[in-house]
Amino acid sequence: MNRGGTLVMAGVDHARVMVHLFPGDDKEAAAILVCTRMRGRRLKLLVREVVLVPHELCVREEDRLTWPSAVLDPWLDRSTQGGLSLVLIHSHPSGYPDFSRLDDASDRELMPYLHPYGHADDACGQWHGTAIMLPDGGVKARLYDETMHPHPIDLVAIYGDDLRLYWNAAPNAASPLAFSAAMREELSRLSIAIIGISGTGSVVAEQLLRMGVGELIGIDDDHVEDKNLNRILNSTKADADAARLKVDVFKDAAARINPSARVEVLPLRIGTREAIEAVAEADIIFSCVDSFGGRHIADRLAAAMVQPLFDVGVSIPVYHPNGEMAISNISGRVDYVQPKRSSLGDRGVYTPQRLAAEEKRERDPEAYKQLVGEGYMPGANEEAPSVITLNMRAASAVVQEFIARRYRYRLEPNSCYARTKFDLAAEEHDYLAEESFQATPQAHAGRGLEFPLLGLPALEDLRCR
Repeated sequence: MNRGGTLVMAGVDHARVMVHLFPGDDKEAAAILVCTRMRGRRLKLLVREVVLVPHELCVREEDRLTWPSAVLDPWLDRSTQGGLSLVLIHSHPSGYPDFSRLDDASDRELMPYLHPYGHADDACGQWHGTAIMLPDGGVKARLYDETMHPHPIDLVAIYGDDLRLYWNAAPNAASPLAFSAAMREELSRLSIAIIGISGTGSVVAEQLLRMGVGELIGIDDDHVEDKNLNRILNSTKADADAARLKVDVFKDAAARINPSARVEVLPLRIGTREAIEAVAEADIIFSCVDSFGGRHIADRLAAAMVQPLFDVGVSIPVYHPNGEMAISNISGRVDYVQPKRSSLGDRGVYTPQRLAAEEKRERDPEAYKQLVGEGYMPGANEEAPSVITLNMRAASAVVQEFIARRYRYRLEPNSCYARTKFDLAAEEHDYLAEESFQATPQAHAGRGLEFPLLGLPALEDLRCR
Protein backbone atom coordinates (compact mmCIF):
# COMPACT_ATOMS: atom_id res chain seq x y z
CA MET A 1 0.00 0.00 0.00
CA ASN A 2 1.63 3.21 -1.21
CA ARG A 3 0.19 6.43 0.15
CA GLY A 4 1.38 9.92 0.95
CA GLY A 5 0.60 12.22 3.85
CA THR A 6 -2.69 12.35 5.74
CA LEU A 7 -4.52 15.21 7.46
CA VAL A 8 -6.86 13.89 10.16
CA MET A 9 -9.68 15.84 11.81
CA ALA A 10 -12.43 15.01 14.28
CA GLY A 11 -15.95 15.35 12.93
CA VAL A 12 -16.87 17.91 15.58
CA ASP A 13 -13.96 20.14 14.50
CA HIS A 14 -14.87 19.74 10.84
CA ALA A 15 -18.45 20.81 11.60
CA ARG A 16 -17.28 23.95 13.44
CA VAL A 17 -14.97 24.92 10.61
CA MET A 18 -17.64 24.34 7.98
CA VAL A 19 -20.19 26.56 9.71
CA HIS A 20 -17.60 29.33 10.02
CA LEU A 21 -16.28 29.08 6.47
CA PHE A 22 -19.72 29.20 4.88
CA PRO A 23 -21.63 31.99 6.69
CA GLY A 24 -24.06 32.37 3.78
CA ASP A 25 -22.66 35.48 2.09
CA ASP A 26 -20.85 33.61 -0.74
CA LYS A 27 -17.49 35.07 0.29
CA GLU A 28 -14.38 33.19 1.26
CA ALA A 29 -13.61 32.83 4.97
CA ALA A 30 -10.65 31.53 6.94
CA ALA A 31 -9.59 29.27 9.82
CA ILE A 32 -6.35 27.82 11.15
CA LEU A 33 -5.87 24.11 11.82
CA VAL A 34 -3.24 23.65 14.52
CA CYS A 35 -1.79 20.17 13.98
CA THR A 36 0.39 17.70 15.81
CA ARG A 37 2.99 16.48 13.34
CA MET A 38 3.71 12.73 13.26
CA ARG A 39 6.25 11.01 11.05
CA GLY A 40 6.11 7.23 10.76
CA ARG A 41 6.04 5.41 7.44
CA ARG A 42 4.06 8.41 6.21
CA LEU A 43 3.47 11.93 7.49
CA LYS A 44 0.35 12.48 9.59
CA LEU A 45 -1.04 15.81 10.69
CA LEU A 46 -3.51 15.53 13.57
CA VAL A 47 -5.80 18.52 14.04
CA ARG A 48 -5.59 19.27 17.76
CA GLU A 49 -7.06 22.79 17.78
CA VAL A 50 -9.17 24.92 15.45
CA VAL A 51 -8.82 28.71 15.29
CA LEU A 52 -11.72 30.49 13.60
CA VAL A 53 -10.40 33.72 12.05
CA PRO A 54 -12.96 36.52 12.60
CA HIS A 55 -14.57 37.52 9.31
CA GLU A 56 -14.05 41.22 9.98
CA LEU A 57 -10.25 40.78 10.20
CA CYS A 58 -9.98 39.40 6.66
CA VAL A 59 -10.40 41.03 3.30
CA ARG A 60 -13.06 38.69 1.93
CA GLU A 61 -14.26 38.40 -1.64
CA GLU A 62 -16.02 35.71 -3.66
CA ASP A 63 -12.78 34.33 -5.11
CA ARG A 64 -9.98 35.56 -2.85
CA LEU A 65 -9.03 36.18 0.76
CA THR A 66 -6.34 38.25 2.50
CA TRP A 67 -5.01 36.72 5.72
CA PRO A 68 -4.39 39.03 8.72
CA SER A 69 -0.87 38.68 10.13
CA ALA A 70 -2.13 39.72 13.57
CA VAL A 71 -3.97 36.38 13.78
CA LEU A 72 -1.09 34.32 12.43
CA ASP A 73 1.70 35.72 14.62
CA PRO A 74 0.84 34.10 17.99
CA TRP A 75 0.16 30.72 16.39
CA LEU A 76 3.37 30.89 14.39
CA ASP A 77 5.33 31.44 17.61
CA ARG A 78 3.56 28.53 19.26
CA SER A 79 4.10 26.19 16.32
CA THR A 80 7.82 27.00 16.26
CA GLN A 81 8.19 26.25 19.97
CA GLY A 82 5.93 23.19 20.03
CA GLY A 83 6.88 21.47 16.79
CA LEU A 84 3.38 21.96 15.39
CA SER A 85 2.17 22.48 11.84
CA LEU A 86 -0.27 25.18 10.78
CA VAL A 87 -2.69 24.50 7.94
CA LEU A 88 -4.46 27.66 6.76
CA ILE A 89 -7.86 26.65 5.44
CA HIS A 90 -10.31 28.81 3.51
CA SER A 91 -13.59 28.19 1.72
CA HIS A 92 -14.40 27.95 -1.97
CA PRO A 93 -18.06 29.02 -2.04
CA SER A 94 -18.12 28.46 -5.80
CA GLY A 95 -17.37 24.77 -5.29
CA TYR A 96 -14.18 24.88 -7.40
CA PRO A 97 -12.43 21.66 -6.24
CA ASP A 98 -8.81 22.72 -6.65
CA PHE A 99 -6.38 25.45 -5.67
CA SER A 100 -6.81 28.48 -7.95
CA ARG A 101 -4.12 30.74 -9.40
CA LEU A 102 -5.09 33.28 -6.75
CA ASP A 103 -4.56 30.61 -4.07
CA ASP A 104 -1.11 29.87 -5.51
CA ALA A 105 -0.19 33.55 -5.41
CA SER A 106 -1.42 33.86 -1.83
CA ASP A 107 0.62 30.82 -0.78
CA ARG A 108 3.78 32.33 -2.29
CA GLU A 109 3.34 35.23 0.10
CA LEU A 110 2.20 33.25 3.14
CA MET A 111 4.55 30.28 3.20
CA PRO A 112 7.84 32.21 3.59
CA TYR A 113 6.14 34.01 6.49
CA LEU A 114 5.33 30.64 8.12
CA HIS A 115 8.86 29.29 7.50
CA PRO A 116 10.92 32.13 8.98
CA TYR A 117 14.02 30.05 9.61
CA GLY A 118 14.14 28.19 6.33
CA HIS A 119 15.28 24.89 7.87
CA ALA A 120 13.80 21.82 9.54
CA ASP A 121 12.96 22.26 13.20
CA ASP A 122 12.58 18.57 14.10
CA ALA A 123 12.82 15.07 12.68
CA CYS A 124 9.56 15.53 10.77
CA GLY A 125 10.66 18.71 9.01
CA GLN A 126 9.03 22.11 9.37
CA TRP A 127 5.81 21.52 7.46
CA HIS A 128 3.06 24.11 7.11
CA GLY A 129 0.38 24.30 4.47
CA THR A 130 -2.95 25.44 3.13
CA ALA A 131 -6.29 23.80 2.45
CA ILE A 132 -9.59 24.55 0.77
CA MET A 133 -13.06 23.47 1.89
CA LEU A 134 -15.92 22.91 -0.54
CA PRO A 135 -19.61 23.59 0.17
CA ASP A 136 -20.27 19.86 0.64
CA GLY A 137 -17.54 19.64 3.29
CA GLY A 138 -14.84 18.18 1.06
CA VAL A 139 -11.28 19.26 1.86
CA LYS A 140 -8.14 19.37 -0.27
CA ALA A 141 -4.79 20.19 1.35
CA ARG A 142 -1.13 20.66 0.53
CA LEU A 143 2.01 21.20 2.57
CA TYR A 144 5.13 23.24 1.90
CA ASP A 145 8.64 22.30 2.86
CA GLU A 146 11.45 24.71 3.77
CA THR A 147 12.23 25.29 0.09
CA MET A 148 8.64 26.46 -0.48
CA HIS A 149 7.93 23.39 -2.63
CA PRO A 150 4.29 22.16 -2.37
CA HIS A 151 3.46 18.55 -1.56
CA PRO A 152 -0.16 17.35 -1.94
CA ILE A 153 -1.80 15.70 1.05
CA ASP A 154 -3.01 12.37 -0.31
CA LEU A 155 -5.92 11.95 2.12
CA VAL A 156 -7.95 14.25 4.34
CA ALA A 157 -9.84 12.03 6.80
CA ILE A 158 -12.78 13.37 8.81
CA TYR A 159 -13.92 11.02 11.57
CA GLY A 160 -17.33 11.86 13.01
CA ASP A 161 -20.68 10.07 12.85
CA ASP A 162 -19.60 9.16 9.32
CA LEU A 163 -16.10 8.33 8.09
CA ARG A 164 -15.41 10.88 5.39
CA LEU A 165 -12.34 10.31 3.23
CA TYR A 166 -11.39 13.04 0.80
CA TRP A 167 -8.73 11.90 -1.65
CA ASN A 168 -6.52 14.51 -3.25
CA ALA A 169 -7.42 13.59 -6.83
CA ALA A 170 -11.15 14.18 -6.30
CA PRO A 171 -12.09 15.87 -2.99
CA ASN A 172 -15.68 16.35 -4.18
CA ALA A 173 -16.24 12.71 -5.20
CA ALA A 174 -19.10 10.76 -3.63
CA SER A 175 -18.17 7.89 -1.32
CA PRO A 176 -18.10 4.51 -3.09
CA LEU A 177 -21.16 2.28 -3.07
CA ALA A 178 -21.14 -0.28 -0.27
CA PHE A 179 -19.96 -3.77 -1.31
CA SER A 180 -18.86 -2.55 -4.75
CA ALA A 181 -15.55 -2.87 -6.58
CA ALA A 182 -15.00 0.83 -5.84
CA MET A 183 -15.28 0.08 -2.11
CA ARG A 184 -12.67 -2.66 -2.44
CA GLU A 185 -10.35 -0.33 -4.34
CA GLU A 186 -10.59 2.32 -1.62
CA LEU A 187 -10.04 -0.24 1.13
CA SER A 188 -6.79 -1.22 -0.58
CA ARG A 189 -5.50 2.26 0.28
CA LEU A 190 -6.36 2.07 3.99
CA SER A 191 -4.44 0.84 7.02
CA ILE A 192 -6.33 -0.91 9.82
CA ALA A 193 -5.01 -2.09 13.19
CA ILE A 194 -6.57 -5.00 15.08
CA ILE A 195 -5.76 -5.27 18.76
CA GLY A 196 -6.30 -8.89 19.79
CA ILE A 197 -6.10 -11.64 17.12
CA SER A 198 -8.03 -14.32 18.98
CA GLY A 199 -11.64 -15.51 19.04
CA THR A 200 -13.25 -12.32 17.76
CA GLY A 201 -10.17 -10.61 16.33
CA SER A 202 -9.26 -13.48 14.00
CA VAL A 203 -12.74 -13.29 12.45
CA VAL A 204 -12.52 -9.50 12.07
CA ALA A 205 -9.09 -9.88 10.44
CA GLU A 206 -10.32 -12.50 7.99
CA GLN A 207 -13.23 -10.33 6.88
CA LEU A 208 -11.04 -7.28 6.35
CA LEU A 209 -8.46 -9.27 4.40
CA ARG A 210 -11.07 -10.74 2.09
CA MET A 211 -12.63 -7.29 1.61
CA GLY A 212 -9.27 -6.10 0.27
CA VAL A 213 -7.83 -3.87 3.01
CA GLY A 214 -4.36 -2.74 1.94
CA GLU A 215 -2.60 -2.92 5.30
CA LEU A 216 -3.38 -4.79 8.52
CA ILE A 217 -1.47 -4.36 11.77
CA GLY A 218 -2.04 -7.15 14.29
CA ILE A 219 -1.22 -6.90 18.01
CA ASP A 220 -1.37 -9.93 20.34
CA ASP A 221 1.20 -11.44 22.70
CA ASP A 222 -0.57 -14.74 23.33
CA HIS A 223 0.13 -18.25 22.02
CA VAL A 224 -2.26 -20.80 20.52
CA GLU A 225 -3.45 -23.49 22.93
CA ASP A 226 -5.74 -26.48 22.51
CA LYS A 227 -8.56 -24.55 24.15
CA ASN A 228 -8.36 -21.91 21.38
CA LEU A 229 -8.91 -24.27 18.47
CA ASN A 230 -12.69 -24.08 18.68
CA ARG A 231 -12.77 -20.34 18.00
CA ILE A 232 -9.58 -18.95 16.35
CA LEU A 233 -9.79 -19.07 12.58
CA ASN A 234 -6.90 -20.74 10.73
CA SER A 235 -5.45 -22.26 13.92
CA THR A 236 -4.62 -25.98 13.93
CA LYS A 237 -3.66 -28.71 16.38
CA ALA A 238 -0.09 -28.41 15.14
CA ASP A 239 -0.12 -24.71 16.03
CA ALA A 240 -1.32 -25.51 19.53
CA ASP A 241 1.24 -28.30 20.01
CA ALA A 242 3.99 -25.90 18.95
CA ALA A 243 2.53 -23.06 21.07
CA ARG A 244 2.81 -20.75 18.08
CA LEU A 245 2.11 -17.08 18.47
CA LYS A 246 -1.40 -16.13 17.42
CA VAL A 247 -0.06 -13.28 15.31
CA ASP A 248 2.22 -15.67 13.40
CA VAL A 249 -0.69 -17.97 12.62
CA PHE A 250 -2.63 -14.93 11.41
CA LYS A 251 0.23 -13.65 9.25
CA ASP A 252 0.67 -17.03 7.55
CA ALA A 253 -3.05 -17.19 6.79
CA ALA A 254 -3.07 -13.60 5.53
CA ALA A 255 -0.39 -14.42 2.97
CA ARG A 256 -2.67 -17.10 1.55
CA ILE A 257 -5.88 -15.06 1.71
CA ASN A 258 -4.68 -11.70 0.37
CA PRO A 259 -1.03 -11.79 -0.77
CA SER A 260 -1.15 -8.15 -1.90
CA ALA A 261 -1.95 -6.86 1.60
CA ARG A 262 0.85 -5.53 3.76
CA VAL A 263 0.63 -7.36 7.09
CA GLU A 264 2.61 -6.32 10.15
CA VAL A 265 2.31 -8.28 13.38
CA LEU A 266 3.75 -7.66 16.82
CA PRO A 267 3.73 -10.34 19.55
CA LEU A 268 3.29 -7.68 22.22
CA ARG A 269 0.68 -6.37 24.56
CA ILE A 270 -0.96 -3.10 23.53
CA GLY A 271 0.41 -1.48 26.69
CA THR A 272 3.96 -1.50 25.28
CA ARG A 273 5.39 1.50 23.48
CA GLU A 274 6.34 -0.48 20.36
CA ALA A 275 2.78 -1.78 19.97
CA ILE A 276 1.31 1.68 20.55
CA GLU A 277 3.58 3.18 17.91
CA ALA A 278 2.59 0.48 15.41
CA VAL A 279 -1.15 1.01 15.94
CA ALA A 280 -0.64 4.77 15.69
CA GLU A 281 0.32 4.25 12.02
CA ALA A 282 -3.16 2.95 11.16
CA ASP A 283 -6.14 4.91 9.90
CA ILE A 284 -8.69 2.88 11.89
CA ILE A 285 -8.56 0.70 15.02
CA PHE A 286 -10.54 -2.44 15.87
CA SER A 287 -10.35 -3.40 19.54
CA CYS A 288 -11.00 -7.14 20.01
CA VAL A 289 -9.43 -7.61 23.43
CA ASP A 290 -10.85 -9.31 26.50
CA SER A 291 -9.30 -7.07 29.15
CA PHE A 292 -10.24 -3.71 30.62
CA GLY A 293 -6.65 -2.52 30.44
CA GLY A 294 -6.40 -3.31 26.74
CA ARG A 295 -9.57 -1.34 26.02
CA HIS A 296 -8.32 1.55 28.13
CA ILE A 297 -5.10 1.83 26.10
CA ALA A 298 -6.97 1.48 22.79
CA ASP A 299 -9.39 4.19 23.92
CA ARG A 300 -6.65 6.67 24.81
CA LEU A 301 -4.57 5.86 21.75
CA ALA A 302 -7.50 6.49 19.41
CA ALA A 303 -8.13 9.86 21.08
CA ALA A 304 -4.47 10.89 20.95
CA MET A 305 -4.12 9.93 17.27
CA VAL A 306 -7.60 11.17 16.18
CA GLN A 307 -8.49 7.65 15.04
CA PRO A 308 -11.94 6.06 14.92
CA LEU A 309 -12.23 3.08 17.26
CA PHE A 310 -14.51 0.06 16.83
CA ASP A 311 -14.75 -2.04 19.99
CA VAL A 312 -16.50 -5.42 20.26
CA GLY A 313 -17.31 -7.71 23.15
CA VAL A 314 -19.40 -10.83 23.84
CA SER A 315 -20.64 -12.57 26.95
CA ILE A 316 -22.79 -15.54 28.00
CA PRO A 317 -23.50 -15.00 31.73
CA VAL A 318 -25.00 -17.92 33.60
CA TYR A 319 -26.98 -18.38 36.81
CA HIS A 320 -27.84 -21.39 38.97
CA PRO A 321 -31.57 -21.91 39.55
CA ASN A 322 -32.30 -24.95 41.74
CA GLY A 323 -28.62 -25.83 41.78
CA GLU A 324 -28.42 -26.22 38.00
CA MET A 325 -26.62 -23.97 35.56
CA ALA A 326 -28.62 -21.98 33.00
CA ILE A 327 -27.83 -19.23 30.50
CA SER A 328 -29.30 -15.84 31.40
CA ASN A 329 -28.51 -14.18 28.07
CA ILE A 330 -26.19 -14.38 25.05
CA SER A 331 -25.03 -10.89 24.39
CA GLY A 332 -22.80 -8.93 22.08
CA ARG A 333 -21.83 -5.27 22.05
CA VAL A 334 -20.33 -3.01 19.41
CA ASP A 335 -19.18 0.50 20.30
CA TYR A 336 -18.08 3.08 17.75
CA VAL A 337 -15.93 5.78 19.34
CA GLN A 338 -15.22 8.91 17.32
CA PRO A 339 -12.52 11.46 18.21
CA LYS A 340 -13.43 14.15 20.75
CA ARG A 341 -16.79 12.56 21.64
CA SER A 342 -17.67 10.02 24.34
CA SER A 343 -14.98 7.42 25.07
CA LEU A 344 -15.28 3.78 26.12
CA GLY A 345 -14.54 5.00 29.64
CA ASP A 346 -17.38 7.52 29.45
CA ARG A 347 -19.66 4.67 28.40
CA GLY A 348 -18.68 2.46 31.35
CA VAL A 349 -16.95 -0.25 29.28
CA TYR A 350 -14.15 0.02 31.83
CA THR A 351 -13.92 1.92 35.11
CA PRO A 352 -11.01 2.91 37.39
CA GLN A 353 -12.14 0.24 39.83
CA ARG A 354 -12.14 -2.48 37.18
CA LEU A 355 -8.74 -1.37 35.89
CA ALA A 356 -7.29 -1.47 39.41
CA ALA A 357 -8.77 -4.90 40.14
CA GLU A 358 -7.46 -6.29 36.86
CA GLU A 359 -4.00 -4.90 37.48
CA LYS A 360 -3.94 -6.49 40.91
CA ARG A 361 -4.98 -9.88 39.54
CA GLU A 362 -2.49 -9.58 36.71
CA ARG A 363 0.36 -9.78 39.18
CA ASP A 364 -0.78 -13.37 39.71
CA PRO A 365 -0.71 -14.93 36.20
CA GLU A 366 -2.94 -17.85 37.11
CA ALA A 367 -5.56 -15.59 38.64
CA TYR A 368 -5.35 -13.29 35.63
CA LYS A 369 -5.75 -16.21 33.23
CA GLN A 370 -8.90 -17.21 35.09
CA LEU A 371 -10.21 -13.64 34.91
CA VAL A 372 -9.73 -13.50 31.14
CA GLY A 373 -11.32 -16.92 30.68
CA GLU A 374 -14.40 -15.75 32.51
CA GLY A 375 -14.91 -13.07 29.88
CA TYR A 376 -16.97 -15.43 27.74
CA MET A 377 -19.05 -17.28 30.34
CA PRO A 378 -18.81 -15.59 33.73
CA GLY A 379 -19.80 -17.95 36.48
CA ALA A 380 -19.51 -21.14 34.41
CA ASN A 381 -15.80 -21.94 34.86
CA GLU A 382 -15.66 -22.90 31.19
CA GLU A 383 -12.07 -22.71 29.95
CA ALA A 384 -12.82 -23.57 26.32
CA PRO A 385 -16.39 -22.50 25.54
CA SER A 386 -17.63 -23.27 22.02
CA VAL A 387 -18.53 -19.69 21.18
CA ILE A 388 -17.37 -19.41 17.59
CA THR A 389 -20.91 -18.73 16.34
CA LEU A 390 -21.31 -15.87 18.83
CA ASN A 391 -17.85 -14.54 17.96
CA MET A 392 -18.70 -14.58 14.27
CA ARG A 393 -21.98 -12.78 14.89
CA ALA A 394 -20.23 -10.05 16.89
CA ALA A 395 -17.26 -9.81 14.51
CA SER A 396 -19.58 -9.44 11.54
CA ALA A 397 -21.51 -6.73 13.40
CA VAL A 398 -18.42 -4.67 14.18
CA VAL A 399 -17.05 -4.87 10.62
CA GLN A 400 -20.51 -4.03 9.28
CA GLU A 401 -20.55 -0.99 11.55
CA PHE A 402 -17.36 0.17 9.87
CA ILE A 403 -18.88 -0.34 6.41
CA ALA A 404 -22.02 1.57 7.38
CA ARG A 405 -19.97 4.50 8.68
CA ARG A 406 -17.88 4.88 5.53
CA TYR A 407 -20.17 3.56 2.77
CA ARG A 408 -23.39 4.99 4.08
CA TYR A 409 -26.52 2.94 3.42
CA ARG A 410 -28.58 3.18 6.62
CA LEU A 411 -32.02 4.75 6.49
CA GLU A 412 -31.34 6.56 9.78
CA PRO A 413 -28.31 8.76 10.58
CA ASN A 414 -25.23 6.93 11.83
CA SER A 415 -25.37 9.09 14.97
CA CYS A 416 -28.15 6.78 16.19
CA TYR A 417 -25.74 3.84 16.45
CA ALA A 418 -22.91 4.80 18.79
CA ARG A 419 -23.57 1.50 20.56
CA THR A 420 -25.30 -1.62 19.28
CA LYS A 421 -26.27 -4.42 21.66
CA PHE A 422 -27.88 -7.73 20.88
CA ASP A 423 -29.21 -10.57 23.05
CA LEU A 424 -29.70 -13.84 21.20
CA ALA A 425 -31.57 -15.43 24.10
CA ALA A 426 -34.25 -12.74 24.01
CA GLU A 427 -33.80 -12.04 20.26
CA GLU A 428 -33.50 -8.34 21.02
CA HIS A 429 -31.44 -5.52 19.55
CA ASP A 430 -30.84 -2.21 21.23
CA TYR A 431 -29.21 0.93 19.84
CA LEU A 432 -27.87 3.94 21.70
CA ALA A 433 -27.11 7.29 20.06
CA GLU A 434 -24.00 9.37 20.69
CA GLU A 435 -26.14 11.80 22.69
CA SER A 436 -26.91 9.00 25.16
CA PHE A 437 -23.42 9.35 26.62
CA GLN A 438 -21.80 12.25 28.47
CA ALA A 439 -18.36 12.99 27.07
CA THR A 440 -15.58 14.18 29.39
CA PRO A 441 -12.72 16.43 28.18
CA GLN A 442 -9.66 14.54 26.91
CA ALA A 443 -6.51 16.54 27.51
CA HIS A 444 -4.46 14.17 25.33
CA ALA A 445 -6.82 14.33 22.31
CA GLY A 446 -4.91 15.07 19.12
CA ARG A 447 -1.57 15.15 20.98
CA GLY A 448 -0.15 12.13 19.21
CA LEU A 449 2.57 10.26 21.11
CA GLU A 450 3.99 13.24 22.96
CA PHE A 451 5.28 12.90 26.54
CA PRO A 452 3.82 11.46 28.70
CA LEU A 453 2.68 8.74 26.32
CA LEU A 454 -1.14 8.85 25.98
CA GLY A 455 -1.20 11.09 29.02
CA LEU A 456 -0.23 8.09 31.20
CA PRO A 457 3.07 8.52 33.08
CA ALA A 458 2.93 4.79 33.94
CA LEU A 459 3.59 3.94 30.29
CA GLU A 460 6.74 6.08 30.35
CA ASP A 461 7.79 4.31 33.55
CA LEU A 462 7.45 0.95 31.80
CA ARG A 463 9.65 2.16 28.95
CA CYS A 464 12.42 3.08 31.37
CA ARG A 465 12.56 -0.30 33.11
